[in-house]
Amino acid sequence: MLIDEVTIKVSAGAGGKGAVAFNKNLKSLGPAGGTGGNGGSIYFEGVSDLNALAQFRYKKSIEADDGGDGRGQFIDGADGRDLVLKIPVGTVIKKIDGAVSEKELLKVGERIIIAKGGHGGKGNFHFRSPRNTTPIRFQEGLLGESFTLKLELKLIADVGFIGLPNAGKSSLLNELTEAKSKVANYAFTTLEPNLGSYYGLILADIPGLIEGANTGKGLGIKFLRHIERTKTLFHLISAESEDPVKDYKTIKKELRSFNKELIKKPEYVFLTKSDVLSEKEIKKKLMKLKKLNKNILAISVHDWDSLEKVKKILNKLKN
Repeated sequence: MLIDEVTIKVSAGAGGKGAVAFNKNLKSLGPAGGTGGNGGSIYFEGVSDLNALAQFRYKKSIEADDGGDGRGQFIDGADGRDLVLKIPVGTVIKKIDGAVSEKELLKVGERIIIAKGGHGGKGNFHFRSPRNTTPIRFQEGLLGESFTLKLELKLIADVGFIGLPNAGKSSLLNELTEAKSKVANYAFTTLEPNLGSYYGLILADIPGLIEGANTGKGLGIKFLRHIERTKTLFHLISAESEDPVKDYKTIKKELRSFNKELIKKPEYVFLTKSDVLSEKEIKKKLMKLKKLNKNILAISVHDWDSLEKVKKILNKLKN
């Protein structure tokens, strides 16, 4: 199961406290307390693994190491080890405990600091002065930053396949790429996004939407947000539908209600499963749909010629 939204608490390490100590060497007097080490910081790093958020399914509290305490003879405490958490590219990071802040990772290998470790406290050596040659003053280490975060994955894809359940999205993805999406003749066969690569072009099969998805019906808005980062939409409508125009308008309405920017994306419409109807019936449905979108083709995963037309469109998008 794809985990694409989690809430966790991250706590950077606290700084170690400074030491109060005096030089033990003969004929060498004065303060010799070392400084505490800095606490470990927490970083996020982008990776290509879409399932990387699964590590937080049960582990909701993440803590970096504290810095070590200072010691005598000018020995500073060790710095706490930094913690690097790997999360999927396309993850939006939101601080939800009062701070209005949002960050996101868009590239593999990109790293950002999310919680800074606390500074170590100074030992008494740093408080010496001509007037006070034997100070007993020291500093406690500072606490590291701590935040409650919401991590929300939004897929980054070149082409997003959208449409009602059973529109043929998974079948088309499997034919165009080496993806092995589950295919079956019932609603909501696909319960999580599937990705495939067409000669470097990333294609995403977005799980079936239904009327009212933007208000939480069906799979709700869980996957609508994944469409936000796609560059081009392939809108699939089943030729078996009694009213393909209604199907088209239903999806467009859900996109508009969720985010008006989604309907501005370049869109190609495909009347799928064209092999199950007569040529006359297909032409009739195409004529109705062309009034809404001129970029429309009738296709079937069992028709090599129609798949070649889809590939030509993808090849243009690559350039």
